[in-house]
Amino acid sequence: MSDQQSQGHRIDEGMEVTLHFTLKLEDGTVVDSTRDKAPATFQVGDGNLPPGFEAPLKGLADGDTGSFEITPEHAFGQHNPQNIQLLKRDDFESDEPEVGMVMSFADAAGGELPGVITRIDDDQVEVDFNHPLAGRTLTFEVEVIDVKPATTH
Repeated sequence: MSDQQSQGHRIDEGMEVTLHFTLKLEDGTVVDSTRDKAPATFQVGDGNLPPGFEAPLKGLADGDTGSFEITPEHAFGQHNPQNIQLLKRDDFESDEPEVGMVMSFADAAGGELPGVITRIDDDQVEVDFNHPLAGRTLTFEVEVIDVKPATTH
């Protein structure tokens, strides 16, 4: 395949995309970035990026850059008070919970669910199962390195 044919692909369904990204909070704090490591490669629609992060990328091509504001609805959801649960202190046999600690819990389906310890009293531990970025508006900065049709394995 010559270089001529590989030019001109734009990000859309069925494309494999390689890009650098930086994710920032409202105050400019960097939450995640590929800048100091290898760029991210994913297939549009494969679930690696939440749909709210894929949508603004549609139509971008190699070499394009962009900065997008992603609202909580399109990022990690609004903070849901129902996701805060009280667990018995006795359930934490081996691990000594501390406020601010992220612990892994088994969800109903047997998968792992991270929760943040938000409060501890004598016999109960309050755990927040909201995504740490729930309720936050994020800035998603991207630099597209490569766009090509995804190969099926």
